[in-house]
Amino acid sequence: MKPEYSSLQRIWKACFHSRDGLVDVYRREAAFRQELALFLLSLPIIIFLPISLTSKLVLLGINTLVLITEILNSAIEAVVDLVSPDFSELGKKAKDMGSAAVFIALALAASVWAITLFSLYF
Repeated sequence: MKPEYSSLQRIWKACFHSRDGLVDVYRREAAFRQELALFLLSLPIIIFLPISLTSKLVLLGINTLVLITEILNSAIEAVVDLVSPDFSELGKKAKDMGSAAVFIALALAASVWAITLFSLYF
């Protein structure tokens, strides 16, 4: 049975679990490191672009969504590898769907960036 924790203890423990997850995905996933690098490079661009605060928040949100999606994809891959270390058609489908989610998030981010930058100059 799980030990009982107060609300603050549960929140405190959750912070450490989140940190562990971020460290693990950073260490193990090259795609996450690449997307994080793009995210960090985009921050000063977002800050200094002459656009509305709303547009800045949309760009920040969409870039964050890419990172979130990559973390979830990595979690799917880890569970599939744990449950089915040998090739499995269902495991492949799960991994492919996670990859598709990342692709859609990246395509959405690219579209939002393109529209934002296009609106600045035309």
